[in-house]
This record gives sequence, C-alpha cells and structure tokens, in this order.
Amino acid sequence: MGTSNSYGGQDGSKPLVPSWLPDEGPPAPTPQPAQIPLPAPTSDKGAAPDGLPFPAPTVPVLPPIPAPGDSVRFAAARNNFSRFASSGGHARRSLGRAISNYVSRSSGGSRTAARRMGPSRRSNTRLVNVLSSAIVNGPAEALRTLKLGNLVGRPIEEVFLGLVDYVCPEGGTIDDGIARDAFIETVGDLADNGITNFDTLTVDQLQTVFELYASHAIEARLCNDIGTNMVTFPASAGDAANVQAQLTDFIRRSVADALTRAGTSIQALTLGLVAGFVSGVYEQAFAILQSMGEAEVDAE
Repeated sequence: MGTSNSYGGQDGSKPLVPSWLPDEGPPAPTPQPAQIPLPAPTSDKGAAPDGLPFPAPTVPVLPPIPAPGDSVRFAAARNNFSRFASSGGHARRSLGRAISNYVSRSSGGSRTAARRMGPSRRSNTRLVNVLSSAIVNGPAEALRTLKLGNLVGRPIEEVFLGLVDYVCPEGGTIDDGIARDAFIETVGDLADNGITNFDTLTVDQLQTVFELYASHAIEARLCNDIGTNMVTFPASAGDAANVQAQLTDFIRRSVADALTRAGTSIQALTLGLVAGFVSGVYEQAFAILQSMGEAEVDAE
C-alpha cells in the first residue's frame, strides 16, 4: 500500500472536497459572466470588420473557494489507528474507533467520503464498462475498441496491465496515484480470486474485480489519511502484516455488503447508469465502515 514512506498524511486544514472536484448532483445553471465595458473605438483600427465595436471581454465567474477544514479533524482517527498498529492488530476497539471517527468526522460523513474518492470512482466506472463490454460483445471486440487488439488472447494479467492507462489515466495528484495503485493491487489479486482468463470472464468475476478495486482504493485513501504508522509502529514484520490483513478484511467486508445491498447486478446496468451505481456503492461502503467500527467499539 505504500504506507512505509515518509508522507505525513492529509493536512486537516485543507477542504474536505477540493473546489476543483466536480459536483455529483445535477449541473447548476451557468452563471452569467460579468461584463466589463470598454471605451468606444476612436478609429477604424479599433472596430470590427463590420464597423461595429469589438465585443467586450468577459470575466468568468469562478466557484467560491471552500472554507478551510478543521485542522485537527484527523487527529483522533490517527491516534486510534496508531494504537491499533502498535498493538500488532490486537486492539480491535482502537481500530473501530479509528475507522468510525475517520468516516464521521475526518471525512465529513459517508457521502463526502465517497465524493473525495472521485478519481477512484471514475476509474472503477471505466473498469466496469470495459469488462462488461468484454462479456457482452466479446473480449476481442472490447479490446479492439480501445485500440488494444495486440492484447487479444494474452494472459489476463497482461491484459489488465495494458488497460491501466485507460482505466487510470496518469495525473499529478495523490488521488490519481491512489486510483492507479489500487488498480495495480487488483491485478495482483486476480489469480488468488480465481480470475485467470480474460476470454472467459463471467458476471460473478466482474463483481469480484469491482469489489477488489473499490476495497484497495478505499484502503489506500484511508492509509494516506490516517495510516501513516501502519508499518513503522508494529513491533515486527509479522505484526505489521496482521495489522494490514485485518484492515483489508474490514474494508472488503464493507464493500461486499454495499454491493449486496445495492440489489442490482452490475451486468444489468446500462452504460449511463454505471457511474451512479459506483458512487452509490462507495457511499454505502463508507456508511457500513462507520457502523462496523462502532460495533467493534461496543463489542469489547
């Protein structure tokens, strides 16, 4: 997961949702730009070809800058997660507190937490679309449509790695990196989950790929925000592995439950409905994560 690097985690004072992140709701009416009048031209050189004055330039109306976030909103989640890591994975109550606090306070609730996953959700949508196309139209046609005909008949790991630039276009932000890293992690998990042949991909396997990718993306987001001590705090490599295994299982169970509650087969979705379905699953997964965390606290 890349958690052993020196990155100090998300700065709490930054807005929960950046101003450049597209809104998920219906588009707002286009604001009318402010008009700045110019003095009338004094000669033909200052006039348009038809003799009329050149139109006045416009100043675009930009969205307001979001208010700064709570500078300590990650503190409680980080402290509890560090206690869980220090225990080698035995302090489950600390894990529960860390995750429930992370969703409810650090991320501003499940809906905002899902919105913060914008690049990952978009990548997950593209992944579902191309795999659905492979099932419905055939793998060769799906790959040729993306100008990847050279991958027809190749091993599934090779096919998926060939899809990486389509599914996760490179970008310069941490969020873009999370989306790409989650995809690479998913490729590494294919064989362990019995997904070994792109040419015979099934609907159930498509759902498993979706679950794997969403789980890795959420885990990477959480680790970048509050899990910076996941590797450095445990007393041994075995303890560190136990900490990560428990976190991974915790998150994957939430995604699996969210998919079950969606009540719709991914394969049954039309192209235009996939993005909304993906966003809904992410939001539900974060809500379930919060509930699971609270249950861990109450269980001891």
